[in-house]
Amino acid sequence: MSGSIFIIREGNIVRLEARPYESEDVLQEMLASFPELIGDAGQSNGLLLIKREKTVPDEDGGSARWSLDHLFVDENGIPILVEVKRASDTRARREVVAQMLDYAANGVAYWPAAEFIEEFEMSCRADGIEPDERLSQFLGDELEGEEFWQRVEANLKAGRIRMVFVADVISKELRRIIEFLNEQMRPAEVLAEASRVFRRPFCLGHATISRVSRSA
Repeated sequence: MSGSIFIIREGNIVRLEARPYESEDVLQEMLASFPELIGDAGQSNGLLLIKREKTVPDEDGGSARWSLDHLFVDENGIPILVEVKRASDTRARREVVAQMLDYAANGVAYWPAAEFIEEFEMSCRADGIEPDERLSQFLGDELEGEEFWQRVEANLKAGRIRMVFVADVISKELRRIIEFLNEQMRPAEVLAEASRVFRRPFCLGHATISRVSRSA
């Protein structure tokens, strides 16, 4: 991400400096708390968190083999798989892409759609939120809950998913891999998001995010 960020307060201008994330967990927590940071700009409702650390089996009815960082769904019921890596992680290219493809291929094949509802309700209650109220706020007057979950199931069965890589810096190599995958894959999408933290001394971090690659 290029450019600078400034805070103007009472006539004083303070320039914020980009800093690396202290850990991946910090970035993961931010995305779970503010999923709109990775929502498509065309989506009015943002994203609905299903679960952090969503387990992925490698056979029907099998136990967890992998763990996806975040599973969201958008307002159209499209499952969104999010994997987070810092640029300092040397795996932030081939291995991370291979991981995501493992998650997507096996999740589409072996995730029971009904499990999404159960895990969404558990995630809400863990945060002290009533699931029906949260879903109603997310959907507004557009859909009933039952119809929405039916859309989620239909999209999952059709392989209509979105895979999102989030890192503080998206390398040109990872960008090119994602562009190539998007040229080849339908109906799935692959995106990359760059998220940077900007700080001034003795202040909490200010974060901003921008899309750096997406399908046409």
